[in-house]
Amino acid sequence: MPRCSKRTRSGAAELLPGATSLDDHTHKRSRNSRRHARADDTTFSAKKCLAWFKEYTTLSEPEVLGPEGMEKFCQDLGVDPENVVMLVIAYKMGAKQMGYFTQEEWIKGLTELQCDNVQKLQNKLEHLRGLLNDPHIFKAIYRYSYDFARDKDQRSLDTATARALLGVLLPRWALRPALGEFLARGRRYRVVNRDQWCNILEFSRTVDAQLVAYDADGAWPVMLDEFVEWLRTEREQRPRTS
Repeated sequence: MPRCSKRTRSGAAELLPGATSLDDHTHKRSRNSRRHARADDTTFSAKKCLAWFKEYTTLSEPEVLGPEGMEKFCQDLGVDPENVVMLVIAYKMGAKQMGYFTQEEWIKGLTELQCDNVQKLQNKLEHLRGLLNDPHIFKAIYRYSYDFARDKDQRSLDTATARALLGVLLPRWALRPALGEFLARGRRYRVVNRDQWCNILEFSRTVDAQLVAYDADGAWPVMLDEFVEWLRTEREQRPRTS
């Protein structure tokens, strides 16, 4: 699930950003790509892995895969930039900024996955998606996404980004649309802090859609208490159908 920095955001997708074209030297390297190597080759080559990384970088920033390269990487992988598996890949790499992979992060993550070409990583996608079924790993990825997605000059996550991330991480949570509406409509909450973010996950796991399991005396952040109050008021005011 990986937005770019302010200097490139205008032309980027919201989560995994990138422009629509690469510079000439990247195209030339792409023509000479080794990513069509046999996918059933089980040996891992750090040299090939590095050469693959260089297909997505530019002459001006050879050690950073930026928004343009990220767009091409997603295309080659056949994965939408906003697919949750991209967030899992970023987590495996330990990437620190959305829309960017450093050479060090790339080598770290893909060495662990033993992938030195696109076919090998494609073959790992189902495994990576499957990691989300482990509650402990999912919790780690969820918490990781907070620092990964926030602007590095801000201590908290802006609510627009938080809503987008929740759509990627908790798409089936029944109360997610209501929480998104609460955050979008309210003027009080322009950002979500780390404690609030972590508690949203616990809230989604313990409180049912009808709020029966909600404990007003529980240690929830004030934001979630106010969300429950708002949602109950909204439901009471909603016209009843016969």
